[in-house]
Amino acid sequence: MSDPLSGRTLLVTGGSSGIGRAIALAAARAGADVAVTYRANERGARDVEREIRSLGRRSAVIRLDLTDARSLKALGPAARSALGRLDVWVNNAGADILTGDGAKLSTEEKLDLLVTVDLRGTMLASWQAAELMAAQDGGGVIINMSWDHVLTGMAGLNPQLFAAVKGGVLAFSKSLARSVAPRVRVNVLAPGWIETSFGAGMDDSARKAVADSVPVKRWGTPDDVAAAAVFLASPGATYITGQVIAIGGGVVM
Repeated sequence: MSDPLSGRTLLVTGGSSGIGRAIALAAARAGADVAVTYRANERGARDVEREIRSLGRRSAVIRLDLTDARSLKALGPAARSALGRLDVWVNNAGADILTGDGAKLSTEEKLDLLVTVDLRGTMLASWQAAELMAAQDGGGVIINMSWDHVLTGMAGLNPQLFAAVKGGVLAFSKSLARSVAPRVRVNVLAPGWIETSFGAGMDDSARKAVADSVPVKRWGTPDDVAAAAVFLASPGATYITGQVIAIGGGVVM
């Protein structure tokens, strides 16, 4: 099937850049109408919106602050108002504690931010999505974002923080999948070493060391993650729920 998401509608949080942008555009190329959210990068979100519309698909841009309960509560109604219904909800938005101002935070500040945005935000958004989808014909699909190394661990302070929070997302998603089946499917993507702003800031030797440590001998791309998201959102994945797909080139097996 050339357009596996034809006639479907998606919401992608954090869709203004990186993995979220790639998922939004891949879904549009697969035939879906797509709403994207942003917190600060409105220009990036508007660029994504224009690209989606250039593909002949409907699109919308919604500002979302996952630390603000009112902003999150308004998200579902805003997306439905723009697209009519929501078939797939991708909780991609997350806090950045590795680059920019986030990297300068204290350990406790980083932990608080990750718990609020990545864990609490994902949980609240998932509950909202599940309630909305359970009440509509055809149910729906929720896709949450974890991290491949939560399955094996990684040394270091930042990895400890990510493992705790993204491990929480993974465990929560499995319990949610059991709670909302059969009308709503819930799955998890667990990216590994992906070419995002963090990777771009590493020196050449460090980047090469990462690539050499990966069985497929390269960094992943946002498009690698997007391809898996499109599959989980498609009719081909209707018998898959409560599962985790590690997209890390085999680092975690």
